[in-house]
Amino acid sequence: MALVNAGVVVLDCAEPEKLAEFYKGLLGAEESEATANRIEIEGPGGFRMAFRRDVNATPPSWPRPENSLQVRLDFVVDDLDEAERAIVGLGGRPVEAKDPAGPHEERGFSDPAGHSFTLRGAVAPTAPKQG
Repeated sequence: MALVNAGVVVLDCAEPEKLAEFYKGLLGAEESEATANRIEIEGPGGFRMAFRRDVNATPPSWPRPENSLQVRLDFVVDDLDEAERAIVGLGGRPVEAKDPAGPHEERGFSDPAGHSFTLRGAVAPTAPKQG
């Protein structure tokens, strides 16, 4: 028997309203709860995230070593190019990261508050990586 019934990924940030809008667009989510200092969203399949106001929040600098990685979210997408265009349109930024050793192509990004996340293609490419 599980001790926990449900979980929520919570990110601290200076502007939870702005970050909630970004992730609602990324995940196709809806706002499920909001207070002055916390906004929660729920995406298809019940995936939940919340954004808590912390005016002193400092984003990690990953992949640079000055401020170590605190957390990174991984998302699986069908079309990496289409997802990247949408993320940039929502205010996210690509980050340079080393090519992963695994079979799936991955791309690193940061959300508007600087939290890191990775997109991974749902299907492994059939051709070997070049370069």
